[in-house]
Amino acid sequence: MPPVLMHTVVESIATGNPPLRKPQPEAAEFMQQIERLPEPLRARLPRLYEQSAIDYRYSCVGDYGEDDPSAFDFFPENWALEPAPSTRERNEKYREAAIPLAEDVAGRALDAADTTADDITHVIAVSCTGFFAPGLDIELVKRLGLPADTERTFIGFMGCYAAFNALRVAHSFCQSRPDARVLVVCTELCTLHFQIEDTLESVVVNSLFSDGAAATVLSARSGHEATGRLAYIDGQSRLDDDSMEDMTWAIGNTGFLMGLSARVPDVIADHLPGYIDDLLHANDRESADMDFWAVHPGGRAVVERAQEVLGLDPDDVQPSLEVLRQYGNMSSPTILFVLQRILERQVQGDGAPPDRGVAMAFGPGLTIEGALFERV
Repeated sequence: MPPVLMHTVVESIATGNPPLRKPQPEAAEFMQQIERLPEPLRARLPRLYEQSAIDYRYSCVGDYGEDDPSAFDFFPENWALEPAPSTRERNEKYREAAIPLAEDVAGRALDAADTTADDITHVIAVSCTGFFAPGLDIELVKRLGLPADTERTFIGFMGCYAAFNALRVAHSFCQSRPDARVLVVCTELCTLHFQIEDTLESVVVNSLFSDGAAATVLSARSGHEATGRLAYIDGQSRLDDDSMEDMTWAIGNTGFLMGLSARVPDVIADHLPGYIDDLLHANDRESADMDFWAVHPGGRAVVERAQEVLGLDPDDVQPSLEVLRQYGNMSSPTILFVLQRILERQVQGDGAPPDRGVAMAFGPGLTIEGALFERV
């Protein structure tokens, strides 16, 4: 008897953020008060933040919402923010804030998927902004009451595209086990690692990144069970061997240190059309067959260059730009925010449910990761 064809179905997506929601102009005002930031860079802050196409960002650091440094409890009580919190102190704050945030989105993803804790066979936790052991994967098993034999995977330090690595692993689980129910949770607290440095690169990084988490449940479903539902079809990776230093993420003494070259949008644009062609042709599809495009909003320039080189309409990138506007770049969870927004069009009656589309993200390497989704 031939094996039963199983589909990897996206059952649900849930998203969440820490409580502090900071308007972008107020974030610029906060940064302008930092005394050790050189005056020429301080003078450029309002314009840089205005050009970001971001209206709001979220943070687990309550100090960013304070006007008086005497109220700070993460940074020292001065506008020099010195001595800077150590990597250890930042990581302790990460653990304190990441666990409840991950638990919240994971629980809501289970509820939305109508899946009980006992149904889950695998947990994949994703993060690049902090580490501890026992880690987020074990915390989720314990706090959600998942079975003790739940298989766990942790994907760390891969940056903005890491959700696709998790989806690829989840797909493998679903294709190898017909009862697979996989919980993927991406949790990033980027604002813990803002650095005050005498460089335009540092100012730009501080203007873009935000905190957030997202969870999705994927299930192995037979053709009958999967009919009418969106499924993960295939994923691909593309590494540009010439751009190793254009986007970096390293561990320093005062947190994690990001390198972000102004070349990034152009490097992505150079490789993206060939990447998309390879992904689609491997699955006998064409760009014209796609009715949604989920582009990771790493920044406004990244989305605009992707739109340009792929020949997309403004409506195609509207969900990406809206997520950027409302949340900023949250690293790995961000693409799940975009996908959730696209899928909600069906629920809100804003048009026909999307039948097929491509999602993509970009990160250190430079690397392009993406996936093809299709309604069964």
